[in-house]
Amino acid sequence: MSVEAYWELSEPAFDNSPNPKFFYPFAQHQEALIRLEYAVRHRKGCALLTGEDGCGKTLLVRRLLHRLERERYDVGLVATPCGNAVEFLTEVLYQLGVEIRAEGKLGLLHVLSDLLFHNYQAGRDTLIVIEEAQLIEHASVFEELRLLTNVQTDDRFLATVLLVGSRALRETLRHLGHVEQRIAIRCHLGALDLAQTASYIAHRLKIAGSLSRIFTDDAIELIFKLSGGAPRQINNICDIALMVGYNTRALEIDPKIVADCAETPERASGEEPSESSSLGARPATDDAPPGGRRPVDAAAAKDPWWPHKYL
Repeated sequence: MSVEAYWELSEPAFDNSPNPKFFYPFAQHQEALIRLEYAVRHRKGCALLTGEDGCGKTLLVRRLLHRLERERYDVGLVATPCGNAVEFLTEVLYQLGVEIRAEGKLGLLHVLSDLLFHNYQAGRDTLIVIEEAQLIEHASVFEELRLLTNVQTDDRFLATVLLVGSRALRETLRHLGHVEQRIAIRCHLGALDLAQTASYIAHRLKIAGSLSRIFTDDAIELIFKLSGGAPRQINNICDIALMVGYNTRALEIDPKIVADCAETPERASGEEPSESSSLGARPATDDAPPGGRRPVDAAAAKDPWWPHKYL
């Protein structure tokens, strides 16, 4: 029996891949999504999304892209903006579907400009997303980003540039006034609070098919403290906790399991748990119920919206 089958899940609930269906519309995330979609649909030239590490920037961007009509938007997604201006422009063109070996920056700019005008004439908008933009080291790359916003007709920009990065990106842009002045829309994502952490865990379990209580209230409080409210860290802790709970045939995930995961994450690889980690759990045998672990109680099993003290 797999971990997912044991916990009666149809798929992994806490995978860190940016799957848009797991997007949870917290107020700050929903506002950021609305702002960014407005920037793209109204061709605002340049928008900025920053956030704390692991706060869900990439997932939000994927959610945004899924809301855009494929027949209308030509999207280039640059995941790692490394190198100088020539390398950067080459990567932008590649992500827009143009593989070229133009000699020098001027040739690349000509090809990119032609592409933007071609999309404009075809009734398509061009969106260039630069993820991990805080990794840009060459000032010349930021200059090319600025120049991209100069490619326009009398009444509209021909490309929308979305810069995505950590808090460090905001500090960098403060020293680049010629670039910062071009940013029309700004969004910042922070960490989740305790209530949001509880809602986030419940939401991901529900999307993955859970109809019953798995994490206790005290376990969620500890997860919040250990993760600092960062969704990526929440996912990591919850994923390991489900694995350890499966290995020990636990009925639920309690603070002891969460604490043990935080202290000895190697248990996720299947190491034999100590006796102290198995308190409150059934022996690790293969005679689990056909549907997985037994629910803690009937009321909790019927209500997916838990833990009630936070929601």
